[in-house]
Amino acid sequence: MPLTFLLIARLPEGGAEAFDAYEDAVLPLLAEYGGRLERRVRSLDNRTEAHLVGFPGEQEFEAYRNDPRRAEHAHLLDRSGAAVELLPVRDLTSRNPPSGR
Repeated sequence: MPLTFLLIARLPEGGAEAFDAYEDAVLPLLAEYGGRLERRVRSLDNRTEAHLVGFPGEQEFEAYRNDPRRAEHAHLLDRSGAAVELLPVRDLTSRNPPSGR
């Protein structure tokens, strides 16, 4: 069953550069596991970033999470000081279409 996650990263002042370096290293790995970055946005003050990420299933998600190349770059995430929250989510778009008002 497909999985979708919302990742929220709260970055301290000055943490965006190290966080970007971490993301540049690990986001390309998603495709190897059938994952896809559907959306990546950051607040204008560079303090909060959100990702919407999908995987074909639990097995692919766990394989991505356990990829040793992610661990190799964990020091960048630590250096960024980011507080990361990962939430499984479901799409409600088709349930409540915009009214057009």
